[in-house]
Amino acid sequence: MSGEIIKVSHLEKKFGENLVLKDIDFFANKSDVISIIGSSGSGKSTLLRCINLLEKPTSGAIFFHGKDIQSQGFSLQDYRAKVGMVFQSFNLFNNLSVLDNCIVGQQKVLKRSRRDAEEKAMNYLSKVGMAQYIHAKPKQISGGQKQRVAIARALCMDPEVLLFDEPTSALDPEMVGEVMTVMRSLATSGLTMLVVTHEMGFAKDVSNRVVFMDRGVIVEDSAPEKIFNAPDNPRTKEFLARMLQK
Repeated sequence: MSGEIIKVSHLEKKFGENLVLKDIDFFANKSDVISIIGSSGSGKSTLLRCINLLEKPTSGAIFFHGKDIQSQGFSLQDYRAKVGMVFQSFNLFNNLSVLDNCIVGQQKVLKRSRRDAEEKAMNYLSKVGMAQYIHAKPKQISGGQKQRVAIARALCMDPEVLLFDEPTSALDPEMVGEVMTVMRSLATSGLTMLVVTHEMGFAKDVSNRVVFMDRGVIVEDSAPEKIFNAPDNPRTKEFLARMLQK
């Protein structure tokens, strides 16, 4: 693993008087698969949303290949094409077919022809097992299928990094497996992934790093075997004891 893609330095985020992220330092190297775990309200999703500038940091800096993403003249549109996001609520366009959901961003942002965009979309929809549903609208498919389409849509933009914000939390338990299967496959492809998740099996077995957050700070950042077998911090132990009992 080499080549720092994302670096977060002294990041803070306030909502009013509420300090949600406190002096966060964090990095992601090329091909890292990083699971970000912690209780609800610990700041995990806010960290991802700051990295994608869906939330504007109160202070601190975020660098992409060494460039400050908040600096004047930095192209946020290009950045978001390279750092894609998969949301827990899918965020598909309900008026578009599965295929067109995967095409529209390619045409608008990457200026691809319809033919090239369609070829790319079919490739990724096939990989996530959704090629037979290309004419369906989102309301006609299940939650697990919607999330697989959302992943395919993100991949169509040829991202360097994919951010996953609790991608299975809105799914029925029987649908979680189909999305996790796609994500496990992606993790072996060399794609850099930052995954906010409650799926401890994925964090333990697939990630090369696990970050534990609590009360707006990064408490531990280490290899999965270290976090799960010999965590340094009592708060990490307490959290894992609760999660692994479920």
